[in-house]
Amino acid sequence: MSVAQKAPRLALTREQVLGFRQKTGLLTERLPAAADALRRAAWAGLQDSMPRAALLSIHARVQGADANICAHGSLVQLWGPRYSDYVVAAKDLAIFSLGRLPDDDRRRKRAYDTAARLYALLKGERMPFGQAGRAMGVQPNSLRYAAPTGTVLLRWDGVHQPIIWSSPPPTMEAGEARLELARRHLHIFGPTTAAAFARWAGISTRQAGAAFERLAPALIATRTPAGDGWILAQDEAEAQRGRVNASATVRLLPSGDAYCLLWGADRELLVPEARQRAQLWTTRVWPGAVLIGGEIAGVWRRSAASVSMQMWRALSSPEWEAVEREAAALPLPGLKGPISVQRG
Repeated sequence: MSVAQKAPRLALTREQVLGFRQKTGLLTERLPAAADALRRAAWAGLQDSMPRAALLSIHARVQGADANICAHGSLVQLWGPRYSDYVVAAKDLAIFSLGRLPDDDRRRKRAYDTAARLYALLKGERMPFGQAGRAMGVQPNSLRYAAPTGTVLLRWDGVHQPIIWSSPPPTMEAGEARLELARRHLHIFGPTTAAAFARWAGISTRQAGAAFERLAPALIATRTPAGDGWILAQDEAEAQRGRVNASATVRLLPSGDAYCLLWGADRELLVPEARQRAQLWTTRVWPGAVLIGGEIAGVWRRSAASVSMQMWRALSSPEWEAVEREAAALPLPGLKGPISVQRG
């Protein structure tokens, strides 16, 4: 039976959906520091378009993450979904690169031609991407189009230009990589749809729909307050058990963190109030989200060692203490003095 023919059979409440996403997204309890924990934290990739975002996403999920954790040997950095800067597990490079390879001949040729020209220019060396673009006579940002070949890696410290280099091509078949990318999306963002997968991954609706069709035997149709969607069959029990963590657990999620990387009805599910949604998903640079007891309770921004909070409700004294402890523990490099919290 195809995806289109399956009728929703599993009804999930808002609390179940959010509880499931927090559980699969590792936001209920930090994992002990290890390479495997980093891979699990990066299961859907760690967006790093804002300086230190991937670092802070890891900190929210893994114990003892220090300022240099993104340079861990088990992680690599590339232009990933939507050609945004991402940190992923080195073992998963093919999934986040070949899984997004365009299916039309013109765009695929551009990807491989750009990658080949970069390889010829770099000759095994590393180079600032602006310098590489100028040497090739192209806009540096156009070098991103080579990323889906899996042969272009980068390192960005959040301050200087990204440094890029060529790497050996992954051996995984592109179609299989896309299937695994879809599984990752379903596990972290489920219940979800093929359209949501296409938007998140930055691939065509045809590619996304084909991946969901191939996965159809392993999917369960769901109905939620955000509409109909799909989860992996292996996640059914966890989704039914889903419940938000009502304790005072606090996480300061950075801009672009996977838990908030949503569109449309999924945003309404996460943040029911329209005024609050406008503060979290702004028309410009998104702030971070303050997660308290399983609910987004406000937004935060940082300037050097000062963290400003804009809360959507009154916090108790223990909640403020937990927020301030979490802010003070942010593993940010180069700070002159301790982190302070400005309440708002």
